[in-house]
Amino acid sequence: MNNRFFAVACVAAFSVALSGVASADTLVAIAGPMSGQYASSGDQIRKGAEMAIADINAKGGVLGQKLDLVIGDDACDPKQAVAVANQMVNKKIAFMHGHWCSSSTIPASDVYNEANILMVTVSTNPKVTDRGLKNLFAIAGRDDQQGQVAGAYLAEKFKGKKIAVVDDKSAYGKGLADEIAKAMQAGKAAPAMRESITAGEKDYSGLVTKMKSAGIEVMAYGGYPAELALILRQAQQAGLKLTVMGGDTMSNADLVTAAGGNADNVLFTFGPDARKNPAAAAVVKKFRDAKIEPEGYVLYAYAAFQLFDQAAAKAGSLKFADLEKSMRAGKFNTVIGHIEFDAKGNSKAPAFVVYRWKGSQYDTVK
Repeated sequence: MNNRFFAVACVAAFSVALSGVASADTLVAIAGPMSGQYASSGDQIRKGAEMAIADINAKGGVLGQKLDLVIGDDACDPKQAVAVANQMVNKKIAFMHGHWCSSSTIPASDVYNEANILMVTVSTNPKVTDRGLKNLFAIAGRDDQQGQVAGAYLAEKFKGKKIAVVDDKSAYGKGLADEIAKAMQAGKAAPAMRESITAGEKDYSGLVTKMKSAGIEVMAYGGYPAELALILRQAQQAGLKLTVMGGDTMSNADLVTAAGGNADNVLFTFGPDARKNPAAAAVVKKFRDAKIEPEGYVLYAYAAFQLFDQAAAKAGSLKFADLEKSMRAGKFNTVIGHIEFDAKGNSKAPAFVVYRWKGSQYDTVK
């Protein structure tokens, strides 16, 4: 059986089974792309959430109440994300970790905010937190921060090279690409080309031809792994050797599977590797003992539920007003590090570093 199909089928079965639970102590939820071309990232979130909840429940739950997980599939579609959010409100969840795509998180968060449901997200578009929603907290930094890191790196390390900046027109992709281009300009390395593609298409040879004709050697890309993998394969076929700089979504091993050896040419920005955090060692070992590599968003999902647990403990309450106050005033220790939030709900100490794929693993660029 196809692994992704199996994973999605398991999620669906789990969700259906859970819908019949009549006397759950406290319902908590995740939402993101559990199906579709980004499902592997949703699977990372699910694995992190399930492990965190199992660990919390093993210690007695949150304020003495066991947690039950509800899983929402938005397939990174904004309309579906709103439908999922309304379903979660009707289920009366106490906490949401999601969504994943910024284009889904932005409209869905309005629904949760109106219903007074605490929400922690890894979405990075600045509009996610710039709206100042009272319920929303972001733990993965913002595109104007990672775009600055990526753009400055390109300006310094690829000085004199022709660099194209390309996006997939999504809220995440275009926002990140714009920030990279801005940082490149500040580093006196203006993009030689600025292009957009349409996500989900099966042929990007037109873009490849255009880049080859222009002598492009490096491509900064705002978007998701599926499209980039196709661009890399078609570039190879056209005899165009590209080095790519992407964002946090490129931490997904699906890129390696889809792009093959071409993934070794991919750099990307992401938060500091939590797998190397000494405070996370026991949790990392637990995942690996379960044959789960805690890469990408796995530990972020685990950390999101640690935040909920600690915020509730500090507040002594599961009421939204108490949880919100606790989140804004609290200092939290998680597997991804120490977290505090600013007035907009952004992590006060976001950090992005540059990684490179090599084989099936990624590591920081020395």
